[in-house]
Amino acid sequence: MRDLGKKQKDRLMKPLKYGALVVGASLPTAALAGPASFDESGYILTTLLFLMGGFLVFWMAAGFSMLEAGLVRSKNVTMQLTKNMGLFGLACIAYYIVGFNLMYPGDAWTITNVLGAFSPTSLEPVGVAASATDLTYASVGSDFFFQLMFCAATASIVSGTLAERIKLWPFLLFVIVLTGLIYPIQASWKWGGGFLDQAGFLDFAGSTVVHSVGGWAALAGALILGPRIGKYTKDGRVVPFLGSNLPLATLGTFILWMGWFGFNGGSQLAMGTVGDIADISRIFVNTNAAAAGGLVTALILTQLIYKKPDLTMVLNGALAGLVSITAEPLTPSIGAATLIGAIGGVIVVFGVPFLDKLKIDDVVGAIPVHLFAGIWGTLAVVITNSEASLGVQLYSIVVVAAFTLVTSGVLWMILKTTIGIRVSEEHEITGLDIAELGMPAYDIVK
Repeated sequence: MRDLGKKQKDRLMKPLKYGALVVGASLPTAALAGPASFDESGYILTTLLFLMGGFLVFWMAAGFSMLEAGLVRSKNVTMQLTKNMGLFGLACIAYYIVGFNLMYPGDAWTITNVLGAFSPTSLEPVGVAASATDLTYASVGSDFFFQLMFCAATASIVSGTLAERIKLWPFLLFVIVLTGLIYPIQASWKWGGGFLDQAGFLDFAGSTVVHSVGGWAALAGALILGPRIGKYTKDGRVVPFLGSNLPLATLGTFILWMGWFGFNGGSQLAMGTVGDIADISRIFVNTNAAAAGGLVTALILTQLIYKKPDLTMVLNGALAGLVSITAEPLTPSIGAATLIGAIGGVIVVFGVPFLDKLKIDDVVGAIPVHLFAGIWGTLAVVITNSEASLGVQLYSIVVVAAFTLVTSGVLWMILKTTIGIRVSEEHEITGLDIAELGMPAYDIVK
């Protein structure tokens, strides 16, 4: 069983009691024989939490796919779906081979522990032998499954920003390194009990560890890749490129919203006591409230600014609210969670045109949603959690930003100078579905 980071220890080693069993103590061998006993309930329920939370976060892969397919032009939909399928499969393999063990290196980042990370993840024996099982946490399988889904979500963030002009295989090569090395290394600094965790950095479910990392990687890629042809004119105008299917994008947003309950709720990391399940319920409510706050704020602001509501801003406003509350969904009141999400909605409404002024082409608005709102959410922790330090939160944001920008930028540059990352001008104009894949998403024959 992997070593528990501070995040897990804080929640599990209080100690909590399951009947006569104190978490951290050994179970008698007889406890594993026959039907589940009351002493095993904490292990069983926490494992169940990870499995349920994991498949909800898995469903977010469908949400990202539908959102991106709806927001790109119809000539690029098949490519976007192919990228999302490919990135998920590769993330699963990369995280299995090296990512999971690299993210949880043990007591410290020693040479032995790091080298030991370069071996595939292994599960408990079939049937769980009493002599080989530690019941103080949850099954390795459930923990790996849950953490894998977070890793894959990080790669999905990058996909939308770079849509409509990036080649398939260079993007997928980037995903392998992102999910196998970049994401696990920085995540170990917090969730693996590393130096950011020791400094007191608080990031409950990953406003920085997941969302900002995806945003920084996307930003590095967008700067090196450049904008789509015709997006920005010589006289400074921004040419809007309309999405192919707004109903599909709306469906994707609701799927992501649903998956976020597993994303944040599962990050409680324990479901063996009355207190745990009450906390999970509170997390669900606050997660939902933040999404509503971001959505409504974007709806009102676009009406005031543009004289008409903008559905794409409303969708991203909801997602920005969700990202904003992810760093601390437990301690806020419902009202505070709504306001935290509402500020996320403001960030999106002003963040999208801000990027356009800089001529940074983000097709789906992922950078304002995941990076800008992720930074805000990480800082907002100090508002409701008395244990948070603004200085530590800022320091951690800068450290993760520097690491992700440098590693991602170097990787993008290597790919650009070796195999190339951008499709030809002809292919971009034709559309990647036909030019790169030979398979349109929609039958356009009359």
